Amino acid sequence: MLKVWGRATSINVQKVMWTLAELGLPHERIDIGGHFGKLDTPEFIRMNPNKRIPVLDDDGFLLWESNAIVRYLAETYGRGSLAPAGRLSFARADQWSDWAITTLYHDLILTCFVGMILKAKAERDAAGIAAAARRIGANLAILDAQLEGKAFLLGDTFSFADVLVGTYMYRYFNLGIERPRLPNVQSWYQRLTARSAYQTHVMIDFSGMKVAGA
Repeated sequence: MLKVWGRATSINVQKVMWTLAELGLPHERIDIGGHFGKLDTPEFIRMNPNKRIPVLDDDGFLLWESNAIVRYLAETYGRGSLAPAGRLSFARADQWSDWAITTLYHDLILTCFVGMILKAKAERDAAGIAAAARRIGANLAILDAQLEGKAFLLGDTFSFADVLVGTYMYRYFNLGIERPRLPNVQSWYQRLTARSAYQTHVMIDFSGMKVAGA
């Protein structure tokens, strides 16, 4: 059985869990990281010397880095569905997946989410968060244009690109930040929230992660 090491509230673990659910793959998730700790144990370091989650174990094959895990699962167990069969379509899905990391992650997760949830208001860089929110909105306008006339990122078919970009959208739409009008992104997000796998593994209330005074 597939095993995933990582806590359910980690956005990077959520990508993997959503993928497993979409593929209908039997799996076990082991709580580790955050308040569960155990990242610095010899056993975990042997699996991932970076001491980060998630880690996937597929019958002894160990893999870390969430995007790599999602692509591996999609290509191994969902080629022609979650992973596009065509070479060019797969490359396009890959492109958008990396775009989420290079373009959205820092501003949305490291600046806005960490700044508003994991830091007390007294320590918060309000100006930096506001500037990051504006950059996110400008970058999501690129995504909005991509989604014009499409149900999903690559067209009518849901793919791993939707997973690796869409996981961020729950936090984006539920943080108290400025958001421009992006009708195509909003409609796409609503389609994601209608998926049971998204509801189960991504739409996890993060208010409990707030530190005192946040």
